[in-house]
Amino acid sequence: MGCVGSKAVKGVDRHQKKVKRPKPWKHTEDITRTQLKQMRDEFWDTAPHYGGKKEIWDALRAAAEAEINLAQLIVDSAGIIVQTEDLSTCYDERGAKYDLPKYVLSEPTNIKDD
Repeated sequence: MGCVGSKAVKGVDRHQKKVKRPKPWKHTEDITRTQLKQMRDEFWDTAPHYGGKKEIWDALRAAAEAEINLAQLIVDSAGIIVQTEDLSTCYDERGAKYDLPKYVLSEPTNIKDD
């Protein structure tokens, strides 16, 4: 049930999940901070071309790069529906899905200095 005219997004819990830090992960090979930054920049530059709204992508980037409390405020104020607590899967209010790779959400355990 919901408000008149509203529709539920299949598989999405309308109760907002609290954003949490991603679990530690390891890249397939050792990676430098410069390489990680390049991967992140390439993702954020191309992500809007795969669908969804640019404003939501911008909010997700800001949330991914923010401290956890600020990230929560950003997703809440942008109306983003958090499917997974680490922000790897989110939806906008119209049901568009946004998948974020772990490398934009946190650093791998095998990162090395340049």
